[in-house]
Amino acid sequence: MIRGIFAIVVLDVKRAWIDRMRLISGVAQPLLYLFVLGAGLGGNSRFGGGDYQRFIYPGVMGLALLFSAVFAAIIIVFDRQVGFFKAVLVSPLPRASIAFGKIASGAVQALMQGIILLPFAPLAGVHLGFLSFVGLVGAMVLAAVSFSAMGVTAAARFTSTTVFPVISNALLLPMYFMSGALYPLRSAPHWMRVATWFDPVAYAVDLMRGAVVGTYYFPPLVSVAVLVGLIGLLGAIAVRMFSRGEDDSILGETRMKWKR
Repeated sequence: MIRGIFAIVVLDVKRAWIDRMRLISGVAQPLLYLFVLGAGLGGNSRFGGGDYQRFIYPGVMGLALLFSAVFAAIIIVFDRQVGFFKAVLVSPLPRASIAFGKIASGAVQALMQGIILLPFAPLAGVHLGFLSFVGLVGAMVLAAVSFSAMGVTAAARFTSTTVFPVISNALLLPMYFMSGALYPLRSAPHWMRVATWFDPVAYAVDLMRGAVVGTYYFPPLVSVAVLVGLIGLLGAIAVRMFSRGEDDSILGETRMKWKR
């Protein structure tokens, strides 16, 4: 099983490395948030002055990890269109290896972009000690795996590479902006603070912010437990979906008779 997971990770990472423009564009957006939006809003004393870029750095890291991990799963949809995914499913690999391999490969691709952002930390006023660095990297790994599991589980239900990004954006953008990535949750409206308890992105961002600034909104153990539980739940769902194979009555056609 481990060899199967490793083989899928290597294959997907090689395919992602060929498409280097996606890697570059995936880093450009977080840098714009950090240095353009951060500099603009940071000039307002209400957002903490020069400390604002330091405050949003974990949120920008969360942005890079979230979108790169979820959209890495679009390769599943593309492979389904060209018939390659069916060949993977009929291979001797256990379906669990395929599911966890796809989750791991998405997490690795997201971490590649996250690692590129780490050298920009001093420019944002973030100076990490050894323990802070270890805590940040650990939170990044947990976040990347969680977000990749979300993407793989969602991609297992789609057959169109045009519909998947639209639906994903419609779900990811509210989750990101409600996570407190760009503002302190303690100053958010009450209804928003309640909603963040149901937003997995908020727990991931809070863990990374705690490693950077030393303060947490959620208890750290609660955040870890939520993300680990989410990985387990979505991993089990992904395995079950892949175990069904490529039956169009299950993965393709809906009750409303339209192809996704």
